[in-house]
Amino acid sequence: MLLEQGYNSLGIQALLDATHTPKGSFYHHFRDKEDFALQVIDAYMTEVHAGLDACLLDQMLPPFARIRRFFEMTQEKYRQEGYLGCLMGGLGQELSGVSEVFRRKIDWCLSSIAERMATCLSEAQQKGDVPAVCDVQAMANLLVNCWEGAALRSRLRRDPTSLTAMLDFYINSISTVARPQSMSVA
Repeated sequence: MLLEQGYNSLGIQALLDATHTPKGSFYHHFRDKEDFALQVIDAYMTEVHAGLDACLLDQMLPPFARIRRFFEMTQEKYRQEGYLGCLMGGLGQELSGVSEVFRRKIDWCLSSIAERMATCLSEAQQKGDVPAVCDVQAMANLLVNCWEGAALRSRLRRDPTSLTAMLDFYINSISTVARPQSMSVA
């Protein structure tokens, strides 16, 4: 409901009605609406981190294939939800300008994803798939930033094209940078 309606539009009563939850039960578990949303973010990130672990720690695949697998798995989740996009991106856009608590929390969430991506990109760098001069943390941050932008476009269009195009462009760009230029013989 947070993803569909946004934080400001979601009323507690609508949430209680949709989940058949008594008001007392809600306030037994959550101090207020902000606490509820922050706990939803925590639960969402637990799921994201499980997906990251399942994909990025799979040593049977090369690093770029693991990264692609994570984002393709995420894209499939978006498809199942009707291309509503990323909860972090949606809440970040809605709340980061008005709530320091949400701004810091969502920034931490996206940074934690980038950190895990950087670890995988570092492994690719050690294998020679990413040039040694590349800053893998900056590359990982760029990847997350680009994905969030593409997730917004997919939400606007209700279409996965932006997600696929961004991922293909990013991985192809890294692969091109990593590939040594062939020398022509004159």
